[in-house]
Amino acid sequence: MLDSFELNKILGAVLGTCLGLVAMNIAAGAIFTPGKLGKPGFEIEVPTTPPETTPGPAQPEVPLEQLLVKADAAKGAESAKKCAVCHTFDKSMKVLTGPPLWGVVGRPKASVQGFNYSPALKQLGGNWTLDDIFKFVANPKAMAPGTAMTFAGITRPTERADLLAYLNSLSDNPQPLTKAALPSPTRAAQAPGGAMAR
Repeated sequence: MLDSFELNKILGAVLGTCLGLVAMNIAAGAIFTPGKLGKPGFEIEVPTTPPETTPGPAQPEVPLEQLLVKADAAKGAESAKKCAVCHTFDKSMKVLTGPPLWGVVGRPKASVQGFNYSPALKQLGGNWTLDDIFKFVANPKAMAPGTAMTFAGITRPTERADLLAYLNSLSDNPQPLTKAALPSPTRAAQAPGGAMAR
């Protein structure tokens, strides 16, 4: 059995340890506590006037004829993979979600048998020209408002020109690209617009 002296030593050691821990906690809090901020958060300075910038000259739009001179049908075939979910490219003329694209250059618009075109395309007249397809692929909804085609478009003109070179090759008698890009007399009389899908 412990006598009172031994018990006092044990209790004193425990009490001393507790007091030491409390003292260390108070000291650490005093050393590492950050000062109080005048305002909560951080102030971010926002300029009240826009920075002085001088816009550079707008890039001139390169005519389609010039783009087609450097167009690469092999690169266009790669770009066409974006369209393969909805369109076929071979002579089978198989209808998927969209009409087949074999022979699309020069073909009358909204003319593939067995495909239900949207009213927006049924109202268009004339044949698909490279210029029409070039504009349509850039933004189908702008070219043919009301079209059921959901493709967002290809913004880069060089990529679209490559795609045109590929689509033009999908024919038993592909047209020379430079000749195909020239406006036809009937196109000048037509309303602008057209689309190769729905």
